[in-house]
Amino acid sequence: MFLRDCLKGDCWCCFPRILSSEQKCKSGPVDLVFLIDSSRSVRPHEFETMRKFMIDILDTLDIGPNNTRVGVVQYSSQVRSEFSLKTHKNLESMVKNINQIIPLAQGTMTGLAIKYVMNVAFTEQEGDRPKVPNVAVIVTDGRPQDRVAEVASEARDKGIEIFAVGVARADMASLRAMASPPFEDHVFLVESFDLIHQFGLQFQDKLCAIDLCSEGKHDCEQICISSPGVYTCACNQGYTLNQDKKTCTVIDYCSFGNHSCDQECVSVLNGYHCICNEGHRLLEDGKTCQDLDLCNTVEHGCQHRCISTPGSYYCICPEGQLLQEDGRSCGTCKSANIDLVLLIDGSKSVRPQNFELVKKFVNQVVDSLDVSPHGTRVGLVQYSSRVRTEFPLSMYHSADEIKAAVMKVEYMEKGTMTGLALKHMLENSFSEAEGARPANRNIPRIGLVFTDGRSQDDITEFAKMAKEAGITMYAVGVGKAVEDELREIASEPVEKHFYYTTDFSAISTIAENLKLNVCPEESQGEIEVKDPCSCENLVEFQQVTMNSLEQLTTRNILPQSVRISLC
Repeated sequence: MFLRDCLKGDCWCCFPRILSSEQKCKSGPVDLVFLIDSSRSVRPHEFETMRKFMIDILDTLDIGPNNTRVGVVQYSSQVRSEFSLKTHKNLESMVKNINQIIPLAQGTMTGLAIKYVMNVAFTEQEGDRPKVPNVAVIVTDGRPQDRVAEVASEARDKGIEIFAVGVARADMASLRAMASPPFEDHVFLVESFDLIHQFGLQFQDKLCAIDLCSEGKHDCEQICISSPGVYTCACNQGYTLNQDKKTCTVIDYCSFGNHSCDQECVSVLNGYHCICNEGHRLLEDGKTCQDLDLCNTVEHGCQHRCISTPGSYYCICPEGQLLQEDGRSCGTCKSANIDLVLLIDGSKSVRPQNFELVKKFVNQVVDSLDVSPHGTRVGLVQYSSRVRTEFPLSMYHSADEIKAAVMKVEYMEKGTMTGLALKHMLENSFSEAEGARPANRNIPRIGLVFTDGRSQDDITEFAKMAKEAGITMYAVGVGKAVEDELREIASEPVEKHFYYTTDFSAISTIAENLKLNVCPEESQGEIEVKDPCSCENLVEFQQVTMNSLEQLTTRNILPQSVRISLC
């Protein structure tokens, strides 16, 4: 009768008086959710005891938005939130809400209820606070009708401390499957709801235990997070907790492998920065390194002008002069007559935009040559998985014709059969049928291989045969070209016949620096026979003769009275 009158609204007579703020449990901020079983096996008077049990515990807590927040969830075959962590800001409104709870009186789906608490009740939207201990108190009187072990483990892994309270018919194995360790502190089984207050006393002792963090009774290196009677350690931003769960180490952001530093990565607090090796400077993007201007830092010895490139430099000469064999001095030696065949890589790794740069490279080489029927002849072969003659040595007789034909060459794509290309050059490109001049005329034969990757077939045999056949071989590599293959292709001395750059955009500098030109005295090039009776040749002969006579007269070899008239 007394209890019935109380439930009608005169509830304060039933429960202990509200403690003053000085007597409240000073546990520090806690987010507490009660998960109460209201299945049909819980009799009405037992549910009232459970209601009183919750109010008795709340009566000892320092309730408030910045202190202890409380939510209540009841479950049976379904789950219903009675109020969330953010609903009530004082004890009076909580007690009023608890007294209005109507039991569901259905099954016992404890696993479903734990999942709800984990995914909904302890969320920021429902009032959960970051870095504030999450505590769940599950009160049940029977065996769960669903699985609880997996979902409870997941909840504990998310930092929820679970107390499991069983009454009468509750299953101890299920309680232990739900509760946090150690079980002696988190699992309680009483014979009847009348004895549930025993857990209330122990729970209050646990919740109101000494704040070990504030008392300094911990060995956390950086941050101590207090829970009722226990603590956990955490680290400041930019640090990670070590395996001992106490000490902290600066996070090595470089080890993640996504720093994008061009050369070296250095981890710092809350991030990283890039540095460059000696002789390089860091660009404005903070990641890319660029070589210093070596022309200003080394004794380059260039006679005319030094040009810096990434990690190196080269010399150039004024217009009308050629760079000599020493790579530094300039001379006026004109190019000799040669038969030149270029083998260009048209594999898919080159890509269309870079293939256009390769064609410009070819034309840059052609510009440095004296192309004519009796002078230098040029042939072009493209290769990928197969080999295609773009034009033989005999087809074009001027630089303009060759350059126009080069720009019309279509990109082949596919593989990289460099060995097959060398075989084709040796057996076909330097044949007289395709325009190569007979070997007895001593016209230098030069083969230039341009590639951007590793050959998919063997190059050894035909690279050797080409050089044994008297063909001077040049090897130009870019990007992923293999240095050992390039050196195997190149003639001796390798250093003068082998070129490499990391970027297609730099191949123009190689074209400027290629030593394809041979001075006339070093080559017995084909000499064009002139008609001695033609007018222009007679005039040329007269001028040469008059000059010679004037020189003899000046040196007093002939008397000044001598006059010779030609024509």
